[in-house]
Amino acid sequence: MSTDAIVILKDDHKDVRALFREFEKSTTTKARKGTIVKKVIELLTVHTYIENEVMYPEVRRLLPDLEDDVLESYEEHHVADVLVMELANLKPGDERFEAKTTVLIENVRHHMDEEEQDWFPKVRQGLGRNQLQDLGAQLLEAKRKAPRSPAQPSALKKAVDAVVS
Repeated sequence: MSTDAIVILKDDHKDVRALFREFEKSTTTKARKGTIVKKVIELLTVHTYIENEVMYPEVRRLLPDLEDDVLESYEEHHVADVLVMELANLKPGDERFEAKTTVLIENVRHHMDEEEQDWFPKVRQGLGRNQLQDLGAQLLEAKRKAPRSPAQPSALKKAVDAVVS
């Protein structure tokens, strides 16, 4: 497994995109959609945590020209965090479950596309291979201790920090 930070984050994106596609299949049952959304919530909680705690602060420090990109990403994560927290309290049969999930999917896809097409190339160009490997090792370590649920204290702190900071 690569420890290149960008490869790790793109792998996370690939997993989330696959779940999004499965959710959107018209043949997927409500029960299966509920299971998919639980997994999406877990993956996004972990992913936004490691980006907010490791990737964004380090890129901000090492590549100050990307400050605006990092700040925009924090805000996009905040929107996703709010939707994830709300979805965590809904059941697949609830009136707003499908609509809220669709809005989450649209927002997260936009964020991932922007990162992959615009931000990651800038980061790769600005950081050397060794820095990306070191950053990747930090991401993997953070992933091991990351919250899996938006209700966990470290996830709540991340959401509050995004609003207050």
